[in-house]
Amino acid sequence: MKPANIRDVAQRAEVSVASVSRVLNGAGPVTDVTRKKVMEAVEALQYVPHSGARSLSTSRSQTVGVILPDLYGEFFSELIRGIDLAARERGYHLIVSSSHDDAGEAAAAVRSMRGRVDGLILMSPHAAVGQAAAGVTGGLPVVRLNDGAAEADRPAIVVDNHGGAVAAVKHLIALGRSRIAHIAGPNDNMEAEARLSGYLEAMAEAGLDARVIEGDFDMASGRRAGLEMARSGDSVDAVFAGNDMMALGVMLALQDAGRLCPEDVAVVGFDDVPLASLVRPGLTTLRIDIAEIGRSALVRLLAAIDGQQDTGRQIVRPELVIRGSTSDPDAQRPTTDGRPSFATTTAQGDKQDV
Repeated sequence: MKPANIRDVAQRAEVSVASVSRVLNGAGPVTDVTRKKVMEAVEALQYVPHSGARSLSTSRSQTVGVILPDLYGEFFSELIRGIDLAARERGYHLIVSSSHDDAGEAAAAVRSMRGRVDGLILMSPHAAVGQAAAGVTGGLPVVRLNDGAAEADRPAIVVDNHGGAVAAVKHLIALGRSRIAHIAGPNDNMEAEARLSGYLEAMAEAGLDARVIEGDFDMASGRRAGLEMARSGDSVDAVFAGNDMMALGVMLALQDAGRLCPEDVAVVGFDDVPLASLVRPGLTTLRIDIAEIGRSALVRLLAAIDGQQDTGRQIVRPELVIRGSTSDPDAQRPTTDGRPSFATTTAQGDKQDV
């Protein structure tokens, strides 16, 4: 079908072309009724303003949009860094927004970028949020990140969260740990669910009892989980946290309670954010090279903008990076109060491919 133009929108909304232009550009007065009619027509026709139309290479904005679940934390800052470095090398700029894991906000963020960007990088580990955002992209090229619900006809980059979790638990079991707790990520988050599934599978395969504690992918929830374990006299000898920030939180809580890491409790995280190598003991984790995922997403998006067909699903295999939180505690000297501390140099951990 031929893409809709501004006259089609005006005809469907039963307003003038000038009124449509004022609504879309935010220039000049329009009534709420007119604005509502125009936006409904835009949605129905999946209209993309001329300046962002992919078919007209001379009218490109040289800008790409990035919509993430959140903008706070080391994971997202590292992801944006990777996207931004690749974009700058290729003469592109970024517009970055957050969905706050809300379907309505995700759709609104996409609408705000249509006509201003040449394509979108969309990350949503919540299926409903990702579907809501994808449903209003119109003809824009899109690359999906960590989204198990991504359409088969769109390029996607997905982390093997399940396989990484299995590797984390097997590493702890190989060290002789048998009372392994898991601090899970938020409910309805596909990444958190996959990591929980991998943990449960590995524990069942080893004939070990599972212990799952709710978390929220932030340091505070990891700290709460650690305090809960300490208060209850829990005899866990290892923790696999759903991400690094929760792992760092549980390390602080357990050490506050006088339990040594890794002698009493070994800890493994997931992601390998920059902070993971700077604390003492260094955090054993599953590395996924966050910045490289961002770079790859940008490169694939620009290829799609250039009209290249790309429907591949790229699977990122995590890499186990062993540091002092699970082994060799003497190699990384703790501070006098037993807390993890910041180092002036990056800890070098041994690497194992998952």
